[in-house]
Amino acid sequence: MPHERSGALTRGRILDAAVELMRTLGLARVTTKEIARAAGCSEAALYRHFSGKEELFVTVLLERMPPFTALLARMSEDSGDRTPLECLTEIAEAATRFYEATMPVGSSLFAEPALLERHREGLRKIDAGPHKPLKFLTDLLRTMRSRGAFHEDADVESAAALLLGACYQRAFLGHFMGPEVHERPLDDFTAGLARTVLRGIA
Repeated sequence: MPHERSGALTRGRILDAAVELMRTLGLARVTTKEIARAAGCSEAALYRHFSGKEELFVTVLLERMPPFTALLARMSEDSGDRTPLECLTEIAEAATRFYEATMPVGSSLFAEPALLERHREGLRKIDAGPHKPLKFLTDLLRTMRSRGAFHEDADVESAAALLLGACYQRAFLGHFMGPEVHERPLDDFTAGLARTVLRGIA
């Protein structure tokens, strides 16, 4: 038990160090050696917990960022007694907060095409990537359509893309122009977005 507890503490320190360095240096520049040093452990110890920077990045997204993918996965299995409007409003808020938190971490990858390709390949190997939320949301809307929530030929793929795209744009504008660029508070934005998307498919 003490060994397991020590391992969990080391893993936690690695994740905390990874979050800080990915935010300050960018995902492209930070190395596993720097993360291990900041966490106070050896690089070998880091690799006992994570297969590489790609798995570490995905774990940071899942465990140290606002919950989003887990929410979508849970809702795609069972949305409970929520109405479609309640579901999409909650998803839009979670998506916007997630994109706001993660955009500074991953954006540096686009400055180095070769590194982006290596990272892309690493994500493929562990079946992860930014396309997953779109798939989960599309699956959720498809399930709702099968239950009669939307008309039978509703284009749920486009609806999912529109909702997540709008959330991503809000996050981007907030980072690029500053939060004062937003004329509407987040809760007003997400409720309006959900209603607008639903009008197109309900």
